[in-house]
Amino acid sequence: MKTEGMDDLVPDMETLGRSNAVREYFGDRYDTVHRYAQMLLDQGELRGLIGPREMPRLWERHILNSAAVVPYLAEARSVADVGSGAGLPGVVVAIMRPDAEVLLVEPMERRTTWLLEVVEELELSNVVVKRGRAEEYGGAFEVDAVTSRAVGALSKLVRVSMPLVRVGGELVLLKGRNVRDEFDAARKVLRKFGAGDPEVLPGKTIEGVEVTTVLRVERRK
Repeated sequence: MKTEGMDDLVPDMETLGRSNAVREYFGDRYDTVHRYAQMLLDQGELRGLIGPREMPRLWERHILNSAAVVPYLAEARSVADVGSGAGLPGVVVAIMRPDAEVLLVEPMERRTTWLLEVVEELELSNVVVKRGRAEEYGGAFEVDAVTSRAVGALSKLVRVSMPLVRVGGELVLLKGRNVRDEFDAARKVLRKFGAGDPEVLPGKTIEGVEVTTVLRVERRK
């Protein structure tokens, strides 16, 4: 049985990345998004940002997955991406929303170094990279929305991220499809912030790409 390697799979990835559907979806932001994807393709595995098995699925599992959160940030003029890592979803948000200030919060030095390089290379004037954990910035700033992707259980995300959200703002998180299973464990900390009921929403991008799960929670006090 033949095992597909990177050489077999990368052309398929590039076919998706260069498809008319993807170009139309990103519109005038496509060229910058593609440059970012190319940076991840060239350096992501080498620098420990994306695992080797994920590289062939870069567009579907990472770029488009991150883009799925953007429609739910339409009203936000300031966004913090907690645990930004490779810049997913924060860099994609910043590219698609040049009118919004985007803070990339990341504790690891090697990752903040990467993020600074991305910001410089892509000339993202609306991005600020902040090295540290989210809980270290409580009281230092507040934003309209905090987003994150695959960085922990809902109870922990609410505890460390909600202090960064202004009253009336929202957490808008990319989560797994079973996120409802985390609601009970998060109920106490949600009450602490007077949060509204969590909403589970579809994160759609282009036809044929799996719909991801977006969780939205408003901060009410």
